[in-house]
Amino acid sequence: MSTTNSSSRSISSYATAGELASAVRAKQISATELLELTFQRIERENPKLTAVVWEFREDAMARAKQADEALAKGRAPGALHGVPVTIKESFAYRGSPNTWGLPPLKDARSPRTAVAVERLESAGAITIGKTNVPVMLGDWQSYNPIYGTTNNPWDLSRTPGGSTGGGAAAIAAGLGALTLGSDLNGSTRIPAHFCGVYGHKPSLELISTAGFQPGPWDGSPGYPMDLSVIGVMARSARDLSLALNVLGGPNGDEAKAWTWRMPAPRHSRIADFRIGFVPDDDSVDVAPLTADVRALYDQTLAALRKAGARLDQGWPAGIDPRKQMSTFGYLLGALLTADMDPSERERARARFAKNPHDVFAAAAVEPHGRWLHETQKRLQCRALWQQYFETHDVFLLPVTVTAAFPHDHSEPIHQRTIETGAGKRPYVEAIPYWTAPATLAGLPATVAPIGRTTSGLPVGIQIIAPMWEDGTSIEFAELLAGVIGGFIPPSR
Repeated sequence: MSTTNSSSRSISSYATAGELASAVRAKQISATELLELTFQRIERENPKLTAVVWEFREDAMARAKQADEALAKGRAPGALHGVPVTIKESFAYRGSPNTWGLPPLKDARSPRTAVAVERLESAGAITIGKTNVPVMLGDWQSYNPIYGTTNNPWDLSRTPGGSTGGGAAAIAAGLGALTLGSDLNGSTRIPAHFCGVYGHKPSLELISTAGFQPGPWDGSPGYPMDLSVIGVMARSARDLSLALNVLGGPNGDEAKAWTWRMPAPRHSRIADFRIGFVPDDDSVDVAPLTADVRALYDQTLAALRKAGARLDQGWPAGIDPRKQMSTFGYLLGALLTADMDPSERERARARFAKNPHDVFAAAAVEPHGRWLHETQKRLQCRALWQQYFETHDVFLLPVTVTAAFPHDHSEPIHQRTIETGAGKRPYVEAIPYWTAPATLAGLPATVAPIGRTTSGLPVGIQIIAPMWEDGTSIEFAELLAGVIGGFIPPSR
């Protein structure tokens, strides 16, 4: 990052949100100077990435000046005072479109800002722009007919992941210090893994999803969420905790009745953690890891053993991801088919009559009672995990089968394949296999970088914690950096 004066020479392009907030509070750099430097970097780096697809330069500069004035008058700064952040294009933000990649929504601007974004701004963050997404957030790559394709900062020929791929690329490239995204089945975790940054999928319903929708938001309630959450990415685990303390808690009338605080992490030393994990063995025929990802996963487990942690192999009793994928698929299908065209619903009815095991067709045509039964299975799954966490603190999993792969926009998506440790596998089954367990149970899951493949691509590990104990997986990610190293800037 270039500098405008001597006070900003020590500010790195890759400084964390916490470091930047401290620097602004200490007047080592003004919020206005920091914003100018950030936009200069966007001008240099973003054209080859297409990570930031909508900028708020005028509004952001006005907010930065207000932040400097407030500090000069001695007003107490917020936790993110003056910190530049990006948000996923799918969030409503006043005066801008939230298209979800749909061309008909390109010029439809929202009159209001999503609750999660408002919370960042109320803590002093400065929203500098929106980041790219796939159409309807429905891919593990980030491209659409409005904004084009986002490239991975580590290798421009590869995807940064999806659906928060633009956000992950921005964080890895130093375009803002935090990014707000979402995660239904890896939409924060997989991009964090592909781009070598930290990502967190919070406990279900911890962060309000109000204003997270396609098209203008007027404050009306959206669909209830039983799988999807708001996610966050950063260049340090500490920043994840900083952001979550700002973002979490009740919204609206609920705030009259209760408040939220993040429970303290269970431990502060790696050696005190009781860790569960599963190997990538021959029994996992759906999504076996590529050799380079497997090697880094195994090296991380070995480093934890050497650090004194207790590791126990095997899924919790009663947890079988392959069998529980049916419940996951049904609940996902129920969300995706909520607004299905009547003619498509009739075709789904015909498919279901022909094959009662087609859970996506079932989700479109089965009565509400089926949804209740599948939801009961989801809650039973969570209960099994919670019982497991009475004797264990975190559970480690790979994030997905491979490091970032070359762009593949072939259609239809269901005919794509992905290279795994045992050859090609269906794209839509292999990629989300390892992220589905935490989603189904609603558990918090943090992704931390654990190294690079022999070809230089970053790899992450997924850390699952008990429901509501987000601080435990985040703290483990922070401690893990002391064992194997944390974020490093992309090298191209």
